[in-house]
Amino acid sequence: MLIDSHVNLHAPQFDEDREAVIARARAAGIQLMVNISDRVSHFEKVRAIADAADIWCTVGTHPHEAKENPELSAADLLAYCDDPRVVGIGETGLDFHYDFSPRDIQADVFRAHVAAARASGLPLVVHTREADALMTEILETEFAAGPFKMLLHCYTSGAELAARAAAMGAWFSVSGIATFKPAQDVRDVIAQMPADRIIVETDCPYLAPVPHRGRRNEPAFLPDVLAGLARTRGWDLAEAEQRTEEAFFALFDKIPRPAVAAS
Repeated sequence: MLIDSHVNLHAPQFDEDREAVIARARAAGIQLMVNISDRVSHFEKVRAIADAADIWCTVGTHPHEAKENPELSAADLLAYCDDPRVVGIGETGLDFHYDFSPRDIQADVFRAHVAAARASGLPLVVHTREADALMTEILETEFAAGPFKMLLHCYTSGAELAARAAAMGAWFSVSGIATFKPAQDVRDVIAQMPADRIIVETDCPYLAPVPHRGRRNEPAFLPDVLAGLARTRGWDLAEAEQRTEEAFFALFDKIPRPAVAAS
C-alpha cells in the first residue's frame, strides 16, 4: 500500500485543481493520505478535505505560525481530537532557519502540542530545522515526564538528534529531499534510521522529488520518493512499500487498516 503521510492539500497552490490532484493521486496508487494542519485557525479547511474516505487529517500549528496564537494550550488542541478524522497532533516544532515566529513562542507552542499528544495518545508530527539542541532538550525532557508517540517528518536534521529521538521510539518520514543529488548527508542519516519506523511523504506542494524537481509537488509523485528510500536503504520497491505501510499503521493507529480483499 502506498501511503502519503504528509500532504497539504488545503494549500492555495491547489485551489485551481484540487480534485484533479486527488484523482491523479488515486490513479497513481496512493491509497491513503494525511492532510496536515498548518495552523489551528485553518482547521476547517484542513478537515473539509478529510471528508474523503481515503484522506485523514491532523490539528496543530506550524512553528512558522506560532506567533498567531502564542497562548495556544493543550486543551485547545484536545478539543478537536474527538473528531474521528483527526489522527495526529501538529505539524509543530521548531524552525530556527526562518524565525518567522520568535523562538521562545515556538518553544511554548511546541510544548502545548506535546502535552496534547501525550493526553490524546495521538502521534506528534514534528517539524525541526536548525534547532537540534533545543529540540533534543524539549523532546527528552517531555518524554521523561510522560511518553508520547512522535514522528520527525521530512527529516533533514543531524545524526545525533535522529539517534536520540530513535531511542525514544520516534518514527521518521522520508520526503523527496532523499532524491536530491546534493542531499547525501540526509541519505546518510536515513540509512541509520530504525527500519521498522520509516514512512514516506511528499509534503506537497513542496519538495517535489527527482525527476519532478522544480515543479509543484503532489501525492502522485510519491512512488519516486519511495524509490529514493529504497535505493538509500538497499531495499527493493516491494520491501520498501511493505515496510513503510507497516510503520505507518503502527504510528497512526487511529486509522483502521483496510481489509484485504478475499482471493
